[in-house]
Amino acid sequence: MIQRYNSVLILIGLYLVLAVISPLFFRMQNLVNIFMQSSITAIVALGLSLPILTGGIDLSVSSTAALAGAISAGLIVRSGWSVFSAIGLALLIGIGIGALIGLLVVLGRLPPFVASLSLMAVGRGLTLIYTEGKPISGLPAGYIALGSGSSGSIPNLVILLLILTFMTHVLLSRTRYGHHIYAIGGSADVARLAGIPVGRITISVYALSGFAAAFSGVLLTARLWSAQPTAGTGLELEAIAAVVIGGNSLMGGYGNAFGPVIGALIMGGIGNGLNLLKIPSYIQQVVRGLVLIVAVMADFRSHRNNAAAI
Repeated sequence: MIQRYNSVLILIGLYLVLAVISPLFFRMQNLVNIFMQSSITAIVALGLSLPILTGGIDLSVSSTAALAGAISAGLIVRSGWSVFSAIGLALLIGIGIGALIGLLVVLGRLPPFVASLSLMAVGRGLTLIYTEGKPISGLPAGYIALGSGSSGSIPNLVILLLILTFMTHVLLSRTRYGHHIYAIGGSADVARLAGIPVGRITISVYALSGFAAAFSGVLLTARLWSAQPTAGTGLELEAIAAVVIGGNSLMGGYGNAFGPVIGALIMGGIGNGLNLLKIPSYIQQVVRGLVLIVAVMADFRSHRNNAAAI
């Protein structure tokens, strides 16, 4: 596991290096852009960290985000729904997708990878069907303000991220539910023997992951001013990288709420720095993939070392 403080040092070191390479990096507007771009990934990563803490994975977050954004936008633009009602239904759909993955894992005995990958394909297909492969635009100002507006000088995206980070921190560190999540990640069999409702908690963490993905999809749609049928493509890999780089283990049982946010800021800084250096987008994809490989290898190596020490 990449320890939390190591990830903070990586974040600081990365930003200092990028500031030396590109004087534009530390300009206030650029830093605001990084935080806004990273906020959506961080929100997805916060939700995704919950099934990961139990030893699972949710690959459906990108398609869930796209579907939620498309449905909320379509209900408002095509059907005249209120912003509140449309977003509410989109969030419920995200929760439903996550809960379905949890049911497939718990009752269907499917590996989390297979269950979430299947729903990833279904979600993306439903998005393309609903949008007919075309953007949905003409969103009202109240919707757009969620992803593009500010409260004073602080972007709404950043405020929402801070609120969700605090709530996730309290959930994991101050509640019995959070302690049960860690226990399941340590050993589901031992947790079951201890009387922990492993099945119900497993379903619930996937439902929460679906909620976070759907919420991020709404925010992404608001930030883009339209629902794009291909929105969120690759978001699942960005979020997984953020979780692991932030210090949470893919093996489960170890992590916190702040790690995914730090990891998202690291990934956001890398992407922004590459853009400032005018690195082609296809090379940026290679760099992101390599970063994920290094992070996962470090996590696995740390897990093996800890197991050997025990």
